[in-house]
Amino acid sequence: MPRPRIAAGGGLAALRYVFDRGREVGFLDLYRRLRSKNACKTCALGMGGQLGGMVNETGHFPEICKKSVQAQSGDMGGAISEELLAATPVSALKKMTPRELERLGRVAFPLCYDAASDRFHRISWGDAYDRAAAALRDAGPDRLFFYSSGRSGNEAAFLMQVVARAFGTANINNCSYYCHQASGVALGKVYGTGTASIVLEDLGKADFALVAGANPASNHPRLITQLVRLRTRGGKVITINPVRELGMVRFRVPSLWKSMIFGSKITDLYLQPHIGSDVAVYKAILKGLVERDAIDHDFIARFAAGWEEVRADVEASSWDSLLESCGLQRAEIDAAVAIIADSKRGIFLWAMGLTQHAHGVDNILALSNIALARGWLGRPGVGLLPIRGHSNVQGVGSMGVSPEMKKGFARRMEEAYGIRQYKGGLDTYGCMVEAAEGKIDACFLLGGNLLGANPDRDWSERALRSIPVTISVTTKLNEGHVHGIGQEMIILPALARDEEGQGTTQESMFNYIRLSEGGVPSVRGEMRSEVEILASIAERILPAGRFDWRAFRSHAQLRRDIARVVPGFQAMAKIDDDGREFQIEGRTFHEPSFETPDGKAHFAVTPLPPPFVADGELRLMTLRSEGQFNTVVYEDEDLYRGVDRRDAVMIAEADGRRMGLAEGERVVVRTAAGEMEASVAYIEIRPGNVAMYYPEANRLVPRMLDAKSKTPAFKSVAARIERLAV
Repeated sequence: MPRPRIAAGGGLAALRYVFDRGREVGFLDLYRRLRSKNACKTCALGMGGQLGGMVNETGHFPEICKKSVQAQSGDMGGAISEELLAATPVSALKKMTPRELERLGRVAFPLCYDAASDRFHRISWGDAYDRAAAALRDAGPDRLFFYSSGRSGNEAAFLMQVVARAFGTANINNCSYYCHQASGVALGKVYGTGTASIVLEDLGKADFALVAGANPASNHPRLITQLVRLRTRGGKVITINPVRELGMVRFRVPSLWKSMIFGSKITDLYLQPHIGSDVAVYKAILKGLVERDAIDHDFIARFAAGWEEVRADVEASSWDSLLESCGLQRAEIDAAVAIIADSKRGIFLWAMGLTQHAHGVDNILALSNIALARGWLGRPGVGLLPIRGHSNVQGVGSMGVSPEMKKGFARRMEEAYGIRQYKGGLDTYGCMVEAAEGKIDACFLLGGNLLGANPDRDWSERALRSIPVTISVTTKLNEGHVHGIGQEMIILPALARDEEGQGTTQESMFNYIRLSEGGVPSVRGEMRSEVEILASIAERILPAGRFDWRAFRSHAQLRRDIARVVPGFQAMAKIDDDGREFQIEGRTFHEPSFETPDGKAHFAVTPLPPPFVADGELRLMTLRSEGQFNTVVYEDEDLYRGVDRRDAVMIAEADGRRMGLAEGERVVVRTAAGEMEASVAYIEIRPGNVAMYYPEANRLVPRMLDAKSKTPAFKSVAARIERLAV
């Protein structure tokens, strides 16, 4: 396995990648799409919209990253031909990697799987709609589920949950249940809403940032620009991650000329605790702040609740137990405490390194306790920020794509549509369990790769194959389409948001609503908008006359309905008139008054979780590479880690030498869920811990959930590594 060929993230390597993709799909076409008035198709940091592509919500230009180019050029890379599908049985497609399936190109016409020939064959839209509607009707509301990725616009997401609830099911969920659901549950307890407490401008006012369990240099590169600017103002950054990530140490930001030429230091203090020891780390930091009396007593007395119990808990926790649990030295904790105590305005950021554990909610509560103890909530330049991965995953949740509606939302749904549904349905994992038990007869997937998002790959495949009919609205084929086929798979090709004939809206991780203007398809074909697809199926499964489906095909009408149904979205009613994008009401806090019953922010006691590894076992987590986005793999090479294959097990060099394993050696990784052959790669990870790539390593992840959020523990797996038998 080669070492990284670069000394910093970003820089010329990123520009070279943009050049290569531009040469592949056409420089001018790529530039036009990146500059169009459409929200970025990758992370939820927010970019594009009515200020124009490559512009963030504060108006800064240029804002662009490699992820945007990957997604945009991927959509522009041609279409799958009918001839290729006729010549390629699904048994052959099953042998393809996620990257190979991605590079086949766009699905350009409706498809249906034919078991007799083991192939996908082309069908008409009318036939596709009739087949899909018949499957949903035959299944009935109790034996089906609806699922959405974060790709869809708010209009399609809202319409899908209206259709599902009108049909009588509450089995409605989205991909956030496997990523940031723990964040939503925890933040609901802390301040009453499940999203970020800050707006983008707050990052420009902070003098401290703590980045925990996240690698934005690879997954949210434009966030690095904010960290560079924070340090340029004299601020400090702490990164907490078992892996020492190259881009979080040094990065060359192309849009900042000094950074591009000289490179920018990103992290002032880098802590590498054991995987799954986050509660111990944050309790140790809080204990240090208490001992230093770096606590905002006035904020706590006036605006918070539960402090005495939390203080007593950390004071009763011994330094030895905390340090032994996380593997850090007291001097490292003291250094973190000193930086935090000397800072005036701090923001805490995290991603799935905190959420995907059996105690994910407690991880975030423990981190939030530090913010509250410092008084860093409810004023400008301070707060909490879950780093959302997909461009509209937060918006999909806001639109009601959830098994249980909040009271205000449910009341307005009843007023608007006569839909009474106060009992929650199955969450994502619950739907998979029901499928595995043969209790699901049909599912409707609005984007995404549900197979790739699940733990225990073998079990997940069996569960999805147990569903007789799957209806998938997609732009491309993925592993779920070929490994998750029951009796019938109906694939309905969708337009991307920058190809829609009508505008769509998206929500950033900062609770900001973007308006995308749409455009023309990047490839020739029969693709249709998600709203059109949903309305066409709905009028076949719901009684005639109950809804005006012609009106519901209008995105502007859907936005007016969203404005009167979804709390905080009143401004959506005027967005078609003035094009004014807006901040959602009641989500962010610049005054210390919160959406909890008592109006206060809440501390929470977080006990240390029990160890999850035994003697001889290693702590395994799955993670993403620099060359992928969620389950989509664009490149096999992970440039920033110097790893050139996806079946790698990444370990510390000290562990490799202790076990007598050379780089490149083939081994078997075993867990309670299964085993997988892999190739050894050395990276800078804390000894005793290993990492493998998601989604390929999902077959090693047991079906262990956080009881509070039902999020699978992709990052708390006990593993053993054995030499491959000759």
